[in-house]
Amino acid sequence: MRRAMIFKSPWGWVGISETAKGIDAIVLPKRSKQAIEFGLRTMAGGPFEPGESPRLEAARCQLLDYLAGKQNGFDIPLDLSRGTAFQRRVWRTLQRVPFGKLRSYQWIASRVGGRRYARAVGNAVGANPLPIVVPCHRIVAQDASLGGFSCGLPMKRKLLTLEGTLSMLKSG
Repeated sequence: MRRAMIFKSPWGWVGISETAKGIDAIVLPKRSKQAIEFGLRTMAGGPFEPGESPRLEAARCQLLDYLAGKQNGFDIPLDLSRGTAFQRRVWRTLQRVPFGKLRSYQWIASRVGGRRYARAVGNAVGANPLPIVVPCHRIVAQDASLGGFSCGLPMKRKLLTLEGTLSMLKSG
């Protein structure tokens, strides 16, 4: 059974869940607690037990510090086991994109099997269960346009603004 914590941030309600292995899902800020609950159930394909733990509390504190512009990295154990082998390879590559930097889908593809995998990389990036911690928002189109974001382009713009990189794109 997964355990999850839902909390209020200055950006809205946020949800984090964990398994015995580590943090396995993050639902980025939404307007209602119910939307976060739905997101957590959907991401894992099942129920969760509301609760707290030292690991969930550490993740909550680190996310709040990041959203406040006080932190630019994360030090929490992650459980990426729900992804396929290819998705996990993409997600590990995403973790190597530093705060304040942007990379393209093709850049990721070239590191996980070749440029011809750019579309598959896009799908894997979109399936990332740990946005912000596994920084999929730092991935943009090859032509320096915003690209997509599973949490919505307004949220991507907000995250890139926080990291000081939105101005590097063709059209923010």
